[in-house]
Amino acid sequence: IGLGKLEITFVIVLLLLSYTVLSKNTFTFDNASFLLMATTYVGMGFLYLNETRILGIKYVFCALFVIWATDSGAYFVGKALGKRKLWPEISPNKTIEGSLGGIVCGIVVALVYNMFFPVEANVGILIVLTIIISIFGQIGDLVQSAFKRHYGVKDSGTILPGHGGILDRTDSWLF
Repeated sequence: IGLGKLEITFVIVLLLLSYTVLSKNTFTFDNASFLLMATTYVGMGFLYLNETRILGIKYVFCALFVIWATDSGAYFVGKALGKRKLWPEISPNKTIEGSLGGIVCGIVVALVYNMFFPVEANVGILIVLTIIISIFGQIGDLVQSAFKRHYGVKDSGTILPGHGGILDRTDSWLF
């Protein structure tokens, strides 16, 4: 047929909307919207992570290490120094200090990684890219927290015990 990603997405939207009518609203518009948004969010996030691999696996690992360092750094700095809440309605334990500490940890990890596996000749560009990755990783974490709050879900699964679910470990990379 030769359908692209956009056309396939449009067909799926039409099918979901049709199903809401055919099911006499036992499958609601909210169900259809959530299913479409969640599938697109997760699917596209992993698709683009995979696309990054074309640049070289070292870029993927650098991004993953930055995200993990940002997440861990934000947690530990926030626990030690956190005073001001970042967004208490969505994620009451996250602090501004933790967020900034996470970004600093991400930068440190990126610079160390770059010493062993050079990903960028210009250190300034590497730092800017790391800040962007760290910020969007934290936004991804907040978005997933907002999803969970909206739908009244504590954990997004039990595949990774103690980590709140598989999406709690991957939400940052999806963004």
